[in-house]
Amino acid sequence: MAARPEGTPVWTDAMFTDVEGAKSFYGEVLGWTFGEASSEFGNYTQAYRDGKAVAAVVPPMPGQDAPPQSAWCLYFSSPDVAATAEKIKNSGGTLIMEPMAVGDFGSMCLAQDPTGVLFGVWQPGAHEGFELEGETGSFAWAEVFTREPGKSDDFFASVFGYNSKKMKDEHIDYKVFDLGGEMPVLGRMTMTPEDFPAEIPSYIQIYFAVDNCDQAVEKAEKLGGQKVFGPMGSPFGRFAAIVDPQGAAFAVIDLKTTEGEVPEMI
Repeated sequence: MAARPEGTPVWTDAMFTDVEGAKSFYGEVLGWTFGEASSEFGNYTQAYRDGKAVAAVVPPMPGQDAPPQSAWCLYFSSPDVAATAEKIKNSGGTLIMEPMAVGDFGSMCLAQDPTGVLFGVWQPGAHEGFELEGETGSFAWAEVFTREPGKSDDFFASVFGYNSKKMKDEHIDYKVFDLGGEMPVLGRMTMTPEDFPAEIPSYIQIYFAVDNCDQAVEKAEKLGGQKVFGPMGSPFGRFAAIVDPQGAAFAVIDLKTTEGEVPEMI
């Protein structure tokens, strides 16, 4: 597989205090199967769809405080994680975890943008990232949800060299980022006080593709998940936002069921 350009979403994982519960939930909702826990790397456990790696789940490290709630972390590709870490610091971001090698799999760091959006950087080694994308049960899209869009826009453009286009809509402040081609790699949504209570921090929403959005939401709710909004139609697919039983937010989208005109981007 050719290396993904710097700034392309390349992987996602989440820490769960109840890993078996997470495996059961996502196995049902997204059709994932799971590999053996890697004891050498903190019982990191990869998720697969149709035998292809799509994500991972991991328990808190022994002695480490468990996060107050679980959250999905999106990793962006980098040819040099140390250099990207320097750009993060020089652009007003904060390193949460300094660059470190993960065996021969690759190297990583964790960071926050100036508005508190958590993300990771992955320099691929033997682990190149997603083996399946845009197909049922795999990563489909991601959006930065931030209360301070100007700061986030400037930061991500500075670190990854993104270009941006704004949706022509006076009611929504929404942008997409690209790396110079036609294909966008990331969205950015402004969090408004009306829609997002103050206690919800800025974050990255990850979308997983499903065959049927409504059925995926029903399954999630039966298993203790909560629907945040949707299902609703869009020109890009029918989607819904969900919080899993351990507090991790994510979204599901049926990319085949579209409605309405694609909005103009300027």
